[in-house]
Amino acid sequence: MKYDKENLARLAKELEIYKIKANAPMAEYTSFRIGGPADLLFMPSDREQLEYGIKKAKELDVPYMIIGNGSNLLVSDSGIEGLVIRIAGDFSSIEYSKNRLKAHAGTLISVAAKDSVEHGLMGLEWAAGIPGTVGGAVAMNAGAYGGEIKQVLTKVEYIEDGAVCSVEPEDGDLGYRFSRFAAPERIVLSAEFSLSPDDGMTKERMKDYSDRRRAKQPLTYPSAGSTFKRPAGYYAGALIEQAGLKGMSVGGAEVSTLHAGFIINKGGATSEDVKRLIELVQERVYENSGVTLETEVKFIGR
Repeated sequence: MKYDKENLARLAKELEIYKIKANAPMAEYTSFRIGGPADLLFMPSDREQLEYGIKKAKELDVPYMIIGNGSNLLVSDSGIEGLVIRIAGDFSSIEYSKNRLKAHAGTLISVAAKDSVEHGLMGLEWAAGIPGTVGGAVAMNAGAYGGEIKQVLTKVEYIEDGAVCSVEPEDGDLGYRFSRFAAPERIVLSAEFSLSPDDGMTKERMKDYSDRRRAKQPLTYPSAGSTFKRPAGYYAGALIEQAGLKGMSVGGAEVSTLHAGFIINKGGATSEDVKRLIELVQERVYENSGVTLETEVKFIGR
């Protein structure tokens, strides 16, 4: 999307009292460690700053995009036009009210999960190894080891059309890697989770999940987590392995030899490397099994 670069300069001036960065290399803000520069990166620390940034971007007709911890993104090598608003560590807090946990959108879901266990609660322990934020977890209905956000989510606060809304999720609002609380239509501000008293085994379960994750996932290399969604009746990793694609690479991108469901950055991988490898995997898996793999990773940028 083309826009008046003079307006970007005006926007930068409007936001200069806050935490902003021009020509910000997105490789530094994604778990894949891939991506060209964003014209302007804005990191608000509270709702007022976030609302102000969005308002000014709209007034100046500068395109904007919301990201969290960047753990599920593949950013173009050419970068991102306009304003990127990062809701992460500066936009975080955790509060408790009996068995309810409320967290701001920038809070890491892993931190919220571990903190809840320390507070003698269960229901989020499966999320202790997920690298994204609470906002990102709600926006995609994150899940692992049989747990899902929708199982414990009781309230979502978000911005829609400039207005702050607070709702209790209804049936159909969240599904497998689906949520109606996703940007750009809705920008999550905070989420409330209803948890249960510890049954005495929560820490043990959390440790088991963490051990299994370390043993089965390529955590020593940059990646965006699971590259593909789970096809109905199958597992993406198994289909990829059956097609003989473990270890296949394009440039610096490789199908992990530890878990074929992950494409990793072995070093110096570009966005184009990853895209080409994803397409190759999709083609070979379809030829081998007749199953079409859909990506879980989101592609953004120019």
